[in-house]
Amino acid sequence: MIAILMATYNGETYLKEQLDSLFKQTYQDFKIYVSDDASTDATYSILLNYQKKYPERIYLCQNKAGSHGAKHNFMQLMMQHKAQYVMLCDQDDVWKPRKIELTMKKMHQLEEKYGESTPILIHTDLEVVNQSLQTVSPSFKKAMSANYSRTHLRQIVIQNIVTGCTALYNYALAKLLVSDPPYMIMHDWWLVLVASAFGMVDHIDEQTILYRQHGNNVIGAKNVHTIQYIIQKLTHWNGMKQAINETYQQAESFLEVYRNQLTPEQIVFLENYCAIPGKNKLGRVLSVCKLGTLKCGLTRKIANLMVV
Repeated sequence: MIAILMATYNGETYLKEQLDSLFKQTYQDFKIYVSDDASTDATYSILLNYQKKYPERIYLCQNKAGSHGAKHNFMQLMMQHKAQYVMLCDQDDVWKPRKIELTMKKMHQLEEKYGESTPILIHTDLEVVNQSLQTVSPSFKKAMSANYSRTHLRQIVIQNIVTGCTALYNYALAKLLVSDPPYMIMHDWWLVLVASAFGMVDHIDEQTILYRQHGNNVIGAKNVHTIQYIIQKLTHWNGMKQAINETYQQAESFLEVYRNQLTPEQIVFLENYCAIPGKNKLGRVLSVCKLGTLKCGLTRKIANLMVV
């Protein structure tokens, strides 16, 4: 049985399409757990209507006071639901019909090889679309020049490679999510850190989602091959520096939560990484090079070294 976790907030515009795509999946052994973050539009009414239609498939929770954003809303769901398998679902995308089938097939292959006690996270590529579901980029991976083989902790600590709405993880990983972190950049990034530190991260090179880009997206896709992207990366120093500083905060938080479970080598690495901000410019540059904590891609690496 799969638990599909969905965090919603004012998602009335696209929610029906997303829910309909779940019930059109070729693999139907799942239940949907939705946490609504005090929506002020018709989102919760839509959810109630779907719950009436699928009373044993959809379970609702309404946070009337709010839970401080999507990442904490998702994290609460992830801590509450320790199913055999778990998937994360946004409110505004469309899942392709074989998404669950394909990722479950990969999961079974990996569990057969490494054992069910191994924490495993699987993710996939996405097809980027506009609000009308017209293709913007056939492959999120290619548009972002994402390297899905960068799964080591020293690589994940500086750059997330997983888009949460494509993720499937097993119970061995789910049970490691024990608390809402003191600080995290995003819930999916935190999930990948845990998987990288204690288990494994793998992927399917296939687009399983229509990843909708629209004005209300919290985080969107960018085409890194454009001149505009390169100029932005090399000139917007304040935003990049803040993003790098947030990775130090997240690493400190990760070390605080999991210190007793990490290996001595992992602890030393994280302590060294967290110590970087206290050094002078030359010391910071030398440290990131020595630790191997540079982002992938030439433009990202240059920007990384400029603002570190």
